[in-house]
Amino acid sequence: MIISFSKILSHCTIAITKKEPFWEKDRGAQLMIYGYVRPLYNDIYSENQLNKLQGKCDRIFHETHGTPKKRSELESLLMEMQSGDSILVESMIALADTSRHLVEILKVCEKDHVNIHFLNEGLKSDELLEKTLQDVMSHIVKFQSDIIKQSTTNGIHQAKKQGKSIGRPKKSDENIKKAISMYHAGIKLIDIKNETGISKSTLYRYLESKDIE
Repeated sequence: MIISFSKILSHCTIAITKKEPFWEKDRGAQLMIYGYVRPLYNDIYSENQLNKLQGKCDRIFHETHGTPKKRSELESLLMEMQSGDSILVESMIALADTSRHLVEILKVCEKDHVNIHFLNEGLKSDELLEKTLQDVMSHIVKFQSDIIKQSTTNGIHQAKKQGKSIGRPKKSDENIKKAISMYHAGIKLIDIKNETGISKSTLYRYLESKDIE
């Protein structure tokens, strides 16, 4: 689900991370830095995420799958964190599956006085808004694109588990293959068109004829 960023801003604040890495500061024995990683469309085994978080966290919660409905490690992390702790993730898509999901997590952490640091975006969730709206929106646009890619990957994985085949298209038909995968993943038609350029009528024609080799 895609929602406007104005709704996100109404629930939380985001700012540029300070130049001095917070994990190198003297934070006291009682404060914890948690890391969170999960399989992504471009990091299936979470290796890139783990490399970025190693040495920065007291404990890393590692999800072994990327499906939205099975986030037991994230639930454990949100239960264990305490006031003053920090959560370190590689990116927004590593933490949340949708914009609404991101807002929900940010609201929980804000209530519990827990900071979330997004390394790729250079953002943190506990300070006043310091970036311009244009800068912040560029991160949200990237996040929305990542949501679509992640959903497509999950859809392909589920289709394979169910024995479905989406064919082996020629290179010129890669967008058709991607559009069909996104359709099976439950992505909205408008988002499929924006991502692949394939119209609703074209997509339905291929779905009905299965004319793709």
